[in-house]
Amino acid sequence: MWRRVASLSSSISSSFLAQTASRLNTWESLTTGIAQQAKGVIAPKEKTPFITFVLGGPGSGKGTQCIKIVETFGFAHLSAGDLLRREIASKSADGAMILNTIKEGKIVPSQVTVKLIRKEMELSDNHKFLIDGFPRTEENRVSFERIIGVEPNVVLFFDCPEEEMVKRVLNRNEGRVDDNLETIKKRLTVFQALSLPVINYYSERGKLYTIKAIGTEDEIFEQVRPIFAAFEQTVG
Repeated sequence: MWRRVASLSSSISSSFLAQTASRLNTWESLTTGIAQQAKGVIAPKEKTPFITFVLGGPGSGKGTQCIKIVETFGFAHLSAGDLLRREIASKSADGAMILNTIKEGKIVPSQVTVKLIRKEMELSDNHKFLIDGFPRTEENRVSFERIIGVEPNVVLFFDCPEEEMVKRVLNRNEGRVDDNLETIKKRLTVFQALSLPVINYYSERGKLYTIKAIGTEDEIFEQVRPIFAAFEQTVG
């Protein structure tokens, strides 16, 4: 399904680390925080945010791996799906719209999701963020970079066969509104149609790391661990 996506090696060269450190220094001079929602200004932070996007279809196992990354490397985990479901449960003005959009297998408007992500980043004392399940479209990507003001440092893509993803979703029994066969098929169709351009974009930018998401949790994490271990010295 994803043969056009270039799978990058989990071994990061010293030259690439040097480029990463340089990019972090550049960002430090350009932005030292996240744009405040109400005032539209830059809120000072002690450190430049280190942002990782985590992409993959529903049931690809990215959420489980995010937990292991948080435990091992101290990131704050922001799940776009969880933030949207929490908004639905809060009975806010956007909640009903979000619920109907998800039930139809469609993608929630970018500004709504970015607003929720930005709020969590502003409230966090952490400077290392795993943003799980976002961006799902080119519009998502452009909106995030425009509103937040930075690009991600790392993009993980969990590549998993469709039949395996369907099986995992139907077997997890977590009571999610979108965990049913009809909705999962719609979500996979949308993911395949709209997320590939995002994945290819970050591949061309040299930020993409493709993880083969088949095997045990520990086996999959052994592909993930070296990526973040290599950034430890520059990120802290």
